Amino acid sequence: MRLGEYPPAALPVQDEARLKSASFNNLPADRGTAAEDPEFAALAALGFSRPLLAALIDRARRNGTSLERELLHCGQVDEAAYYGAMARYLRLPFIAAIDPCSIADMPGLDTQLRRPNQVRISHRYRAPQVAVVPEAIRLADIKAALTAMPLLGQDLAITTPSAIRHAVWKTGATRRVRETVNGLFDRFPTFSARIVLSGYQGFYAGLWFAALTSALILMPIETLLVLHILLSLIYFASLGLRFAAFTRQQFAGAIPAALSPREGTLPCYSVMVALYREAAVAEQLMASLGRLDWPPSLLDIKLVCEADDEETVAALKALKPARHFEIVEVPASAPRTKPKALTYALGAARGEFLAIYDAEDRPHPQQLREAHARFRASPNEIACLQAPLIITNARESWISALFSLEYSGLFRGLLPMLARRHMPLPLGGTSNHFRTEALRDAGGWDPFNVTEDADLGFRLHRLGYRSDVITRQTLEDAPTTIRVWMGQRSRWFKGWLQTWLVLMRNPRRLIEEIGFSAFCIFQLMIGGMLVSSLLHPLIISFMAVGTYSMLEAPAEGVPTGALSLFIIDTINILGSYVIFLGLGIGPMIGHERRLVGRRWIGVPLYWMMTSVAAWRAVIELRSKPFFWNKTPHRPTGKKT
Repeated sequence: MRLGEYPPAALPVQDEARLKSASFNNLPADRGTAAEDPEFAALAALGFSRPLLAALIDRARRNGTSLERELLHCGQVDEAAYYGAMARYLRLPFIAAIDPCSIADMPGLDTQLRRPNQVRISHRYRAPQVAVVPEAIRLADIKAALTAMPLLGQDLAITTPSAIRHAVWKTGATRRVRETVNGLFDRFPTFSARIVLSGYQGFYAGLWFAALTSALILMPIETLLVLHILLSLIYFASLGLRFAAFTRQQFAGAIPAALSPREGTLPCYSVMVALYREAAVAEQLMASLGRLDWPPSLLDIKLVCEADDEETVAALKALKPARHFEIVEVPASAPRTKPKALTYALGAARGEFLAIYDAEDRPHPQQLREAHARFRASPNEIACLQAPLIITNARESWISALFSLEYSGLFRGLLPMLARRHMPLPLGGTSNHFRTEALRDAGGWDPFNVTEDADLGFRLHRLGYRSDVITRQTLEDAPTTIRVWMGQRSRWFKGWLQTWLVLMRNPRRLIEEIGFSAFCIFQLMIGGMLVSSLLHPLIISFMAVGTYSMLEAPAEGVPTGALSLFIIDTINILGSYVIFLGLGIGPMIGHERRLVGRRWIGVPLYWMMTSVAAWRAVIELRSKPFFWNKTPHRPTGKKT
């Protein structure tokens, strides 16, 4: 078998920065002169056929990469065979696998995860070696230097990028986990949810509780009336925000999709997917990611798994992922959360931009191109772009149908309105596209916050960044049973409570950082939503009592104040249902509306379930604040 006929590799590519010096931007346009290029000549000397190399020249020029990189991603070259051939050409030993115990964990070691070029290997009974990853463009120079000075190669060996990455992941695992868990808390302690309730927050919470209890004992009627008024107004204000989104949805134009041109150099784009007990959807995920419209040589896809989740890791490896995929195994440690896993892998991301997906996601093939075009056309302060999430299994149950309405209203109604007004966005947990350096500058995800997406959206805004939206969608499946829905929704509410407590540790400083308007939006989006959900049954009770009082009292005997409260309560309840439906149905196409059908009549029960989930979250925040209630997924179209 010729070297160029090996099957495709199942390991990731080299770092984007390593290829700048080997760029084919200056390659002669005439293929007849390609052999004069040192990289072309080196690869030909290794035994690759000239027709194969010539066929890859245009691709390298088009993508702004090197011929070597395109060769390693063409699906015909095995990584070990390629670097083994280099070792034979240079007459140096080849190391296919590096023992992690032979590498010292030192400062800067993790740079080899993004740019694997050399590591020092210590041996017990012989001199240390330096294992290097040579580049084809420098191969002739290395050969000449070794021929002229043979002693240079005495302690050198050739290895592969994947061998270095594998060893470095293992060598630095303990230190990396410690940095992942403590990093945000050490760097931005006021941004971390590691402390659930700060000392002064606990003091004021106790003070308000004592005052409320005393007032209820001493002046029960008056206190209940004041609470009724306050809660109704909070509920009404939160409803007003959604009404504004509904109005904008009806009269504002759609956000135009922006796609990057086919011509021109594209950057390396990282994609990260956190997986835990997701063996069932591994094949679907790989197929979905394989449809992304981006050159494989410029993709860096990291499948982030828990190291003790052997079933998922085995399922992914069995699919023999292409070279631009990398399986990252996160050592088992508390807290066992998605944000901790993503932050663990963040340091190894090689892309200028980074996208986050969930295991069951089916992103639009051109979503990366639209995000790239929007980033290029936007100022650097735009750090994140949120793609809309669309539910495809609305027909399966009334829960998934109403979930579909909810997502439609949020991602195609509320978030676009906030983005146009430069307000902070509570991001969704998937289909976020980041400028990688901005994400690192913000400290990554909070490993202790169980709705890390909303937390990160507000934190980016606090640090001077902004978020925006794009139009290319990601398809998802919603929970179809009450048990699964309740577990997921309780986790979301718990995380929103964590986020509210984190941001409200210093309200005055928060207003200075994000402005008063954004502060009010935060209170309505997070605080108002929490209050509305927790107190929805109470508002219904107020309305029921008011209705009874109206029926019992003569028309002329109804106090103006009581009548006003009754009207507000009625608007709160009926208006919340109507706007929920209008905001959700408005952006839907006919097919989506047919999937929902008449199941929208379950909205009142859906809101009552939401209240139960909110109260469950309050209890969990005290008993198990960092517990991640896993939402199970299954392949699209398969029934449970």
